[in-house]
Amino acid sequence: MIRHLLSAGDLSRDDATLVLDTADEMARLTEGRAVKKLPTLRGRTVVNLFFEDSTRTRTSFELAAKRLSADVINFSAKGSSLSKGESLKDTALTLEAMGADGVVVRHSSSGAPYRLATSGWINACVVNAGDGTHEHPTQALLDAFTMRRHLGDLAGKRIVIVGDVLHSRVARSNVLLLATLGADVTLVAPPTLLPNGVERWPCATSYDLDDALTGADAAMMLRVQNERMNDAFFPSAREYSRRYGLDARRQALMPPEALVLHPGPMNRGMEITAEVADSARSVIVEQVTNGVYVRMAVLYLMLAGTNTTTEEAA
Repeated sequence: MIRHLLSAGDLSRDDATLVLDTADEMARLTEGRAVKKLPTLRGRTVVNLFFEDSTRTRTSFELAAKRLSADVINFSAKGSSLSKGESLKDTALTLEAMGADGVVVRHSSSGAPYRLATSGWINACVVNAGDGTHEHPTQALLDAFTMRRHLGDLAGKRIVIVGDVLHSRVARSNVLLLATLGADVTLVAPPTLLPNGVERWPCATSYDLDDALTGADAAMMLRVQNERMNDAFFPSAREYSRRYGLDARRQALMPPEALVLHPGPMNRGMEITAEVADSARSVIVEQVTNGVYVRMAVLYLMLAGTNTTTEEAA
C-alpha cells in the first residue's frame, strides 16, 4: 500500500482492490456488534486538518479512526491559529512536534495535501480528504465499494457521472479509480461544466443524459457547486434540472437493478428529485455508512504496518 493517499490515480488495480477487500473485512468485523471498536491503531494519533467546512467527511474520518482505537485530534481553520494567519508549514511543524502518525487534510487549494506530504515538514502519512477542485480519493473508493457490493466486479460496468464536473473533485477521482478497476465511465454535463482537457481523461463525454442512461449500471449525480461559481454556467436552475436532473422518467431508462448514487450534500429538486433520491434503487444513505468502512481500511493499511491482520485486530 502506498504511504500517502493523495490521488485516486496513484492507486494500482491491486492497491484499489486491497482497500476495497479490507473495507469488506472492516464491515464484516463491525456490523452487528454491540462494541464496534477494534484495537488495531491503539496508540496511534490521527489528526483531521480541515481548512474547509465539512460535516460528512470529517465525521466519517473521525469515526473511522476511533473505531480503530486511534487517538483523534480535530483541527479546523475557524477557532485555531489557522484563522490568525498561521501558514501550512507552521501548522505541519506543530503536528510533527505533537507526534501525529496520520494527517487527514482538506483544503480549498488544489495540491495542498501533496505539498504537505512531500515537503519534508512532517513524517506522518497524509490522506487527501478533498483539495480544491482537484481530487477526493476516499470518496471515489467508497463509491466503488458501494457499487461493487451490489454489482460485483466493476470491470465492464457502465457508470454515468452527471452534473457539475468542472468544479467536482469527486468526478475526477471517480473517473481515475473506476477506469483502473475496468469500468466504462461516461461524463454527462453541459459544455460549460466540463473542464478543459477532459478529452484526455479515461472516459467518454456526452451532453445527452437520456442516451447515456440507457443501459447504464449506475448513475452518480453531482451537486451544482454554486459556491465555487463566479459566472453563469447555465441559463437557470429550472433549465438545468430539465436537461440534466434525474427524475422518475429518466430513472426508468435504466435497467431495473441499476443504482443511483450521490456524494452529498444533495440539492433535491435540482440534480435529483426527492422521489428518485428516496427510491429503492438509491444507495445514497448506504454510501455514508460505507464511507466509514473504507476510511477504516485506508487508515489501517497506512498506519497499522504489515504485521497485523484484520483477524488479529478483531
